[in-house]
Amino acid sequence: MVKAYIMVKAHTGEADRLKTDIEAIEGLERAHIVAGDVDLIAVTDVESPAAVKDIAATEIQSIDGVSTTQTYIAMD
Repeated sequence: MVKAYIMVKAHTGEADRLKTDIEAIEGLERAHIVAGDVDLIAVTDVESPAAVKDIAATEIQSIDGVSTTQTYIAMD
């Protein structure tokens, strides 16, 4: 399994709605609204790095209200 953390920057006022939309994506374990440079952190646990790419680049980035994402794949 591939564990990844996807940092999501949201447009102003969109974090709560985005959390709900992001948590509905298959392959996501959970999402948290956080304080700091990003607005949400989504956690995946999927079969392959390609599945992480699909979630981050295709699913999350296509949600209206998402400004940018950064993805970190766990190495342990």
